[in-house]
Amino acid sequence: MNFSIVKLYLKIYMAKKRRKLNKDFERKIYSSRKNVELVLAKIYDIDDEDIQKEYMTSFNGVANFHDELKEDYEQKGFNDNSEKLLRKYENAFNLFESEFEI
Repeated sequence: MNFSIVKLYLKIYMAKKRRKLNKDFERKIYSSRKNVELVLAKIYDIDDEDIQKEYMTSFNGVANFHDELKEDYEQKGFNDNSEKLLRKYENAFNLFESEFEI
């Protein structure tokens, strides 16, 4: 089979769907990443290992929500689920902030 035919076939039948982008949403993701990095830096600065472990365990859920949000946007772009994932992250972050002094 000719290479150009295979290439054409792949272009037509295997083309990826374009992701819908949203600059405002990208800024929110960037800001949330900076918040996660800041809190993690503060947690790593805690000298007492037991307290540090407690904070890290509690913050792990927030970091996971952020990763889920970021990965969803990178793979699918802005979609119906995007705002829901952002709210889940924001709620988890706010809950962590209200329960832990950092």
